[in-house]
Amino acid sequence: MEKNNKDKVVVLTGAGGVLCGELAKAYGAEGYKVAVVDLKKEAAVQIAEQINKAGGKAIGVVANVLEQKSLETCKKEINEKLGPCDILVNGAGGNHPLGTTSNPFFKAEDLENTAEGFKTFFDLDVEGIKFVFNLNFIGTLLPTQVFAKDMIGRPGCSILNISSMNAFTPLTKIPAYSGAKAAVSNFTQWLAVHFAKEGIRVNALAPGFFLTEQNRTLLTDENGDLTARGNTIIAQTPMGRFGKPEDLISTTLWLSGEGASFITGIVVPIDGGFSAFSGV
Repeated sequence: MEKNNKDKVVVLTGAGGVLCGELAKAYGAEGYKVAVVDLKKEAAVQIAEQINKAGGKAIGVVANVLEQKSLETCKKEINEKLGPCDILVNGAGGNHPLGTTSNPFFKAEDLENTAEGFKTFFDLDVEGIKFVFNLNFIGTLLPTQVFAKDMIGRPGCSILNISSMNAFTPLTKIPAYSGAKAAVSNFTQWLAVHFAKEGIRVNALAPGFFLTEQNRTLLTDENGDLTARGNTIIAQTPMGRFGKPEDLISTTLWLSGEGASFITGIVVPIDGGFSAFSGV
């Protein structure tokens, strides 16, 4: 028998951040029991306290999504305090400067550029690229291995991954992040097929451009005005604005609920029309 929201446990990784923190609060407002998981315990606890003050039920739990032992410890605490996981949102992810080129296009003269911090494709740091792939892909795989065990044999369970518009068409300058998110989209489809016979649905969101603490300095300057890259993005987004965290809520709740009971293996763009626009 399908549970009511108040009986369902949602586990969100990376939920101390802007986007998944907003999703955690949305789940709380809908009556779900929420486990706010983050590498920074203070950030996780802060979001959980906001949910509790608003009348919901939540706990903040620390975990490193790249360490299975850390995740197992996290799961044990969640199971003891809230119960087994019904819905997993793999929200932990991010980019790293060492996996980013300085210019969008390579020119031969770039090889002569000796400015500090300037990086061509040939200067990309392998360790930085590994960090990005691990955080986004392994940071999705490991939590799924740990928490999906709770879902076996129980109805109404699902997994929601966080991909990106980069997964459809890679953005300039960030090959590691684009490739890692493409892996997340591919893994979403693979996992949806793999778990289909057990009734565990697996889908993903592909956010367009949302202002977060990670990309704020890349897209806006100190005065809040758009940078050149920020202006280019807005010009390529038909709705003419960046996404707001609340723009992710309705799709997230839909994919988590019974209204999406026959939907699995999809990656939903939430991008203000960016992916539909040819530029002309």
